[in-house]
Amino acid sequence: METLRPLPRALLRDRAYTAIRDAIVVGDIEPGAVVRDVDLAERLGLSRAPVREAFSRLVDEGLLESKPQSYTRVTPVVAAEVRDAAAVVGAMHELVTRAAVPRLRAADLDEMRVSNVRFAAAVRAGDVDEALRADDELHDVLVRAAGNRAAAATVARYTPLIRRLERRRFGEGGSCRSAGLHERLIEACAAGDAEAAARVTADIWHTLADLADDATTTD
Repeated sequence: METLRPLPRALLRDRAYTAIRDAIVVGDIEPGAVVRDVDLAERLGLSRAPVREAFSRLVDEGLLESKPQSYTRVTPVVAAEVRDAAAVVGAMHELVTRAAVPRLRAADLDEMRVSNVRFAAAVRAGDVDEALRADDELHDVLVRAAGNRAAAATVARYTPLIRRLERRRFGEGGSCRSAGLHERLIEACAAGDAEAAARVTADIWHTLADLADDATTTD
């Protein structure tokens, strides 16, 4: 049957990458843990080839480190690296915010408001997964509306480095994001004030840079 053709190799590679990246970010695979392609391929129901390709990408993105013929392991959470990543991702979010505001529709603003309600509720409930998912969805509205593929790719590449530290802080009872800042961002977007929206976006990401400054490096 035409609908049961084998998945393209690229889809298998992306599936392996997403699964391993998410396991690292949520802490299912902890910093310092050695990972083996044969083990993860078996767990994911894939061949070793797409897993090895995912490893290569994750090394490039700073979530894995590899010594040829020796090991591949999860990198520690290094505060300076998180701070650098937050600076880059924050700059990209400011850029896309300025571009997105004139393009936003009423439906986009409604989507941002719904995401922020979910975010605030998740923070109150201590549900880190839902909080970060809602946060992503809110900011993704602006990334999509801006239509800047280079900025979107940069955000996607470096955000996981930041998420690992955010998750740890949530687990310690803290919070790195503010529903109030999100509300200010949405208000500026609704008013069509791109510069005000960009300033609030900068405030949001400066908060994350401050979080990295206060963090200790894990081994």
